Amino acid sequence: MSRTADDGLTKVPEVTLVFWIIKIAATTLGETGGDSVTMTLNWGYLAGTAIFFGLLVLLVAAQIIAKKFHPFLYWATIVASTTFGTTMADFADRSLGIGYTGGSTLLFLCLITILVLWYWSQGTISVQTVATPRVEAFYWAAITFSQTLGTALGDWAADTGGLGYEGGALLFGSGLAVLAAAYYWTRISRVTLFWAAFILTRPLGATVGDFLDKPVSHGGLALSRPLASAVIAVFIVGCILLLPQRAGRHPGQAETAQ
Repeated sequence: MSRTADDGLTKVPEVTLVFWIIKIAATTLGETGGDSVTMTLNWGYLAGTAIFFGLLVLLVAAQIIAKKFHPFLYWATIVASTTFGTTMADFADRSLGIGYTGGSTLLFLCLITILVLWYWSQGTISVQTVATPRVEAFYWAAITFSQTLGTALGDWAADTGGLGYEGGALLFGSGLAVLAAAYYWTRISRVTLFWAAFILTRPLGATVGDFLDKPVSHGGLALSRPLASAVIAVFIVGCILLLPQRAGRHPGQAETAQ
């Protein structure tokens, strides 16, 4: 039996409701955690980006070296990617002056490029195939760009789009509801729906995180960023401990041509 055909040898968790709950919590933690370092500690966007990029590289390496799926390692890598995405998007938008629209466009093109290269190399971008170092490299590159894109989209919707944090959360939450409906009641590619949902969970988490920790004058609740981050981290750990995950069947497993 080939590695990609054996669920026990895949390196990513089964995509269930628990997966999406933890994913949204992780993206919210990425927003509050990134802001804690760059704003609360005042280390700046460049330093924060460098710190979280280094952590992300170490965790991705550990994930690739691992012989099987490890829930804590996987979700730690996801949190590192979303935290890096927060600081990187803020650095590009605010420090480099690219702006939310320009940053979102650039990151979208980078993500599409990664997915096209992945498809060209493997003939599929299904997460069911994440079992070899080459595919894992594509997978984590796509995730990192999608997390960064999601941050920029969240900021664009809340600020440039004028929706505010609550409006942005409602917009992206509604988008996820539409994708869920499409999953159950249409024949749209499950691989396409998975990546669309994966991308949309990031701006949802970004707007929720901003709503929690931004000043009241900016439409937020002005909660302590470190405290909010700690509470969300405890929630994620609790989910992993109480709702065990396993590597298993993913949307689009049979769609080798998608």
